[in-house]
Amino acid sequence: MTTFLESEQQSYGSPRVAVIGTGYWGKNLVRNFHELQALAAICDSDDKNLHSIVEKYPCGKVTNSYGDVLTDSRIKGVVIATPAETHADMVRQALLADKDVFVEKPLCLSVKEGRALVELASERQCVLMVGHLLWYHPAVLKLKELIEEGELGRIHYIYSNRLNLGKIRREENILWSFAPHDISVILGLVGELPTDVQTQGGNYLHPNIADVTVSLLSFPSGVKAHIFVSWLHPFKEQKLIVVGDKKMAVFDDMEKKDKLLLYPHSINWKQQVPVANKAEAQIVSLEATEPLRAECLHFLECIQTRKSPRTDGKEGLNVLGVLQQCQQALEGGNVKTPSVSAPPSSPKPFFAHASAFVDDHVEIGEGTSIWHVSHVLKGSRIGRNCKIGQNVVIGPNAVIGNGVKVQNNVSVYEGVTLEDFVFCGPSMVFTNVFNPRSEIPRMQELRLTRVRKGATLGANCTILCGLTIGEYAFVGAGSVVTKDIPDYGLVAGAPAKLIGWMCACGTKLVWEAEKAVCACGEKYLKTGAVVSRVFNH
Repeated sequence: MTTFLESEQQSYGSPRVAVIGTGYWGKNLVRNFHELQALAAICDSDDKNLHSIVEKYPCGKVTNSYGDVLTDSRIKGVVIATPAETHADMVRQALLADKDVFVEKPLCLSVKEGRALVELASERQCVLMVGHLLWYHPAVLKLKELIEEGELGRIHYIYSNRLNLGKIRREENILWSFAPHDISVILGLVGELPTDVQTQGGNYLHPNIADVTVSLLSFPSGVKAHIFVSWLHPFKEQKLIVVGDKKMAVFDDMEKKDKLLLYPHSINWKQQVPVANKAEAQIVSLEATEPLRAECLHFLECIQTRKSPRTDGKEGLNVLGVLQQCQQALEGGNVKTPSVSAPPSSPKPFFAHASAFVDDHVEIGEGTSIWHVSHVLKGSRIGRNCKIGQNVVIGPNAVIGNGVKVQNNVSVYEGVTLEDFVFCGPSMVFTNVFNPRSEIPRMQELRLTRVRKGATLGANCTILCGLTIGEYAFVGAGSVVTKDIPDYGLVAGAPAKLIGWMCACGTKLVWEAEKAVCACGEKYLKTGAVVSRVFNH
């Protein structure tokens, strides 16, 4: 048997913690902290539980008294795994005793209590960590990384299923028992709090306790998420699915080997009809890490370094707030967040298809139309009477003038300005960084591109960044433009070369000496490499 003194010597310099509660989940925490040689004490009000756990994981202090733990100066942190209704009081006592705290979910049972605990931890300069275990799972961490890197594209919706036959509780309903983990992950992946919450459920085993709930969360960015939890289900399922416009991710925690898969399915539009293209799943390699062990190590690290935990009190408070909204909705209908709800808006002066996305803080002129699955990002300005085709991305902070036509599958990036009446052909390409690397951030090196009034950019052409395309210039389909183009210049090829001159009406000019008269009546003069339009007064 390892004595307290021997453990202390083996883990010299490591923080010492006490585990409070050795029931269904607490015994797993005892095991991990014992294996990490950080277990200083075990506390439980049940002598039978204490005797059983100490036989497996001996430690120096075994007690029924929480007060004994809080007055022991050798104990730096407490790990609370007691029933949820005890959390608020036990966390408060620990913080007042200047102990760092790791409390299992939920933080407590009310937002008011949770906010007070977060403020108290800040005042006492104590670590406050909430046991949202999935944020220590390598699959969830990898999924977060993939989303942040844009691997999945724009996120459309997320849904999670946490289903099983049992463990059935009487001190809390299924929402409070199962859903905190999924709410925590969804809030972290989306990076927002929901503006609208709806929950429905069913009470089958007890008239006042929900056994099944389905919650729908709506976020400011347009992302939708639903959470299905049940302890009255024929089989166990723990699955999270994230659907983006580039790829779809499936995290199945019941799989023994390949827990995270990416599906690079795509949707193409053919004759205004969406057509699904299915692809084979891609296996995402993950580190072989036990999430609970990683969580326990993280708490010890936070005690030593004083850094804020990944799932700190503020994160726990956000989850608690959504849980409380779900409970209110379960009892009496959907809940809207008052702080972000807005009064009814007047009709928009532009048209946006139901599948298009228009961020807040954009300007769009009267008469402009935006078609299927296009996205206008924040800070962008679009003029009047523009035609934005399907699958077009504009911005952030892009500028588009009046009467511009952007055909399907074009991205107008930050740093690109399109003056009035520019035409962008299907699948043409803008760039904004000259020498991009995936692993090296270069957004501070943007080179500005300006396409001047009336220019035409043919289908599938590419415009390198930092260039100016002159007024009424004409770029042939498939060209690669590497140099500035003069006004009225006609270019083609890869790299593009000047091969002629174009009238503002789109007709190639025929020259006699240094003069040209188009069939439309427009007149032009050529002086060296400069063409100018002659305006009759």
